[in-house]
Amino acid sequence: MAYTHKNLKQVKDSAPDFGFGERQEARFATSDMDAENTGLSYHVVRPEQRQGFGHRHENAEEIYVVLSGSGRVKLEDEILEIQTMDALRVAPTITRAFEAGPEGLELLAFGPHHDGDGEMVQDFWTD
Repeated sequence: MAYTHKNLKQVKDSAPDFGFGERQEARFATSDMDAENTGLSYHVVRPEQRQGFGHRHENAEEIYVVLSGSGRVKLEDEILEIQTMDALRVAPTITRAFEAGPEGLELLAFGPHHDGDGEMVQDFWTD
């Protein structure tokens, strides 16, 4: 098919499957969009919450766009403040995780799709 049209809120929220439904939504839309080479995910981090784990990739560079809200992102040992309409490129091997401010954080992630390329990093952001 030449195109796929999908509302991202109709994509399955995977966060509850991993025990993180209280903290966030995580909607991985790549297969729903019939994408072969591009990855797309939609994330909502609830107010004053932090994603349940960090993650990194072996090969996939990602770009994140903050749609609404504000918060912080931890990139290895560095923490940056982020806000609506900020765009952030992250190299593959950099471990990252997001934290929402008082109004929550809504963002999109774009990057190439490589099966088996992602790695979850438990206990990445503790303080």
